[in-house]
Amino acid sequence: MSDGQKKSSPSPVSVSARFLTADYLLPISAAPIANGAIVVDGKKIVAIGTKSELAEEFTQIKVEDFGEAAIMPGLVNCHSHLEITAMRGFLDDAEADFYSWLIKLTKTRGERLTEADVKIAALAGALEGARAGVTCFGDIGRFGVAGFQALKTNGLRGVVFQETEFSPIDETADEDFKKLTDKFLELKAGETALVRAGLSPHAPYTVSRKLFELITDYAIKENIKISVHAAESNQETDLMETGTGFFADIYKNLNLEWNAPRSSSIEYLSQIGVLRAKPLLAHCVKVSESDIERIEESDSRVAHCPKSNAKFGHGIAPLEKFLRRKIRVGFGSDSVASNNNCDILEEARFATLVARSAANGSRFLTATEIIEAATLGGARALGLDREIGTLEVGKQADVIIISLDNVAQQPIHDVYTALLFASNARDVRLTLVAGEEIYRDGSALKIDEAEVKAKLREISAKMRE
Repeated sequence: MSDGQKKSSPSPVSVSARFLTADYLLPISAAPIANGAIVVDGKKIVAIGTKSELAEEFTQIKVEDFGEAAIMPGLVNCHSHLEITAMRGFLDDAEADFYSWLIKLTKTRGERLTEADVKIAALAGALEGARAGVTCFGDIGRFGVAGFQALKTNGLRGVVFQETEFSPIDETADEDFKKLTDKFLELKAGETALVRAGLSPHAPYTVSRKLFELITDYAIKENIKISVHAAESNQETDLMETGTGFFADIYKNLNLEWNAPRSSSIEYLSQIGVLRAKPLLAHCVKVSESDIERIEESDSRVAHCPKSNAKFGHGIAPLEKFLRRKIRVGFGSDSVASNNNCDILEEARFATLVARSAANGSRFLTATEIIEAATLGGARALGLDREIGTLEVGKQADVIIISLDNVAQQPIHDVYTALLFASNARDVRLTLVAGEEIYRDGSALKIDEAEVKAKLREISAKMRE
């Protein structure tokens, strides 16, 4: 055989490298690849192409062929509350009255649940995400350590935002800030390459102006990610713009003085400088055109939680406008206490149908751009898009494989519409984070799922006593 006829040497990879192939591969940053394949070595993606191309280049690696399935970047849940997973369905009888819902949640968490209970709940929530193809969370926790440990134990990626306590008066701002930063620094000391710490001043109606300013300055100086619940409900709007409504009644009952800023929540956050920190703003249901402009101009981000918003009857956030203005927007499940599941495919589907049905909509959102929002969009919202969100050589191997062989998904005319409109969490076959397999074909590979479920049942019984 002449030199010109010799096959080239296989590309060098480690003995643990993996060759994954399926009928479809969605890089997100490029067009889908039919009969696509990806090679993962260690924590990173080292090759992408067709199965035949990569088989010639990587002859030394065993091929794992998933057949009728799609290989794609992991889904990103950019707004969750893992620590209250044990309250799934527990608060549904109070949802018609947001005040009663909040009181029941707070009372149960404070009086019935131990720190160990909260940690088990968070562990279960993170596991649910892994099973649903969620590889990265933006989690907010009053007990931040619970979500932090849950992500680490499950092998997931994420940012855990340590949340403020109820702290609406300036007089205690310095003390409140010290308590918050102590908790944050405890989390930060345990950061890994996958799990990082952030800060969450809860909302404009529960955090004093001075505390907001202290947190913002600290976050900017130390390059800390922050997340804020904002413009979520009519009740919030009433308090912020007129100083009336049920939140105002709460302050009155607590003998606390509240001086309404007489502005929208987004305008208020802009006025006091919070938008300088480019926060991840959760919900943004009650936003005006000028509010959207402020979000865009400040490069703030949005966590869109359509199912939770709808379940409370809070309204519809203007997803189409966010996307049209190129705002960094991703999907969030919120807590399963207000949504009942962590299924970002379902969240994306619901978001699409609601947006297409909006009275003031100007166009149909496409399946392609919505799947992008569920992956790269969430990564952008969390500021992690240089690491994750697309399948590209050199990026972290946060990869999922979703089966498309169910009769309810057949036939496949377009892989994006099949994923968005005919698939859900139960179709996920494989979840990899930084190249490590954490879930496969119904089995969690990092924790004892049966034990977690048994403990959840014990917690549930205690909550109902």
